[in-house]
Amino acid sequence: MATSERILAYLGSLKNIVGSALALGGLGLHFLGLAGSFWPVVVAGLYGVGALLTPPDRVRLTISHAEVETRALRTDLDTLVANVSPPRFPEDVVAKVGILAAILRDVLARAEALTSAPDHLHVVSQAVRDYLPTSLEAYANLPRSYALTRRGPRERSAHEELMAQLGLLESGLSAIAEAVYQGDEQALRDQGRFLRDRFGGSSLDL
Repeated sequence: MATSERILAYLGSLKNIVGSALALGGLGLHFLGLAGSFWPVVVAGLYGVGALLTPPDRVRLTISHAEVETRALRTDLDTLVANVSPPRFPEDVVAKVGILAAILRDVLARAEALTSAPDHLHVVSQAVRDYLPTSLEAYANLPRSYALTRRGPRERSAHEELMAQLGLLESGLSAIAEAVYQGDEQALRDQGRFLRDRFGGSSLDL
């Protein structure tokens, strides 16, 4: 690690934050006339005490299974979306894929909640690695003029069929996202009940 990186890392460390807070307290004593003529020593000493006694920042090297799984899916999703662009795909298809990608990224950002529901994780994984790329690949292999032409009065064109499939995916993934959000909401409500039980009564209960 370069010297500048070490400096930046220390500036953001808990040791520096606590030491700086105590040093500011020393300055406050000086302005109140309580530190005497040796106030620089008091300020430096308080900083040193804070920096020395504060435990170092915890190092986190382990990565949860949930993070490993969702990180791979996010990488696959980014690769897929990067390949969906004009002129190979029409603008409405690109826009719909963008909407799907936004839903998927938001769900994948909640790694622990997603992996705690295997059925939801399976659908999201299949959407990224199978359902979405299969539909897009089949469409991309068709000539544009053929894809936009209906074969019969009651038959969808390939373009209409693709948009319908993307719409079904959006509905399914939105339902999964809603379930994940409800889990977050329930966790918030549970925390609210805990706080009301703990702090909502008389101060004597503390």
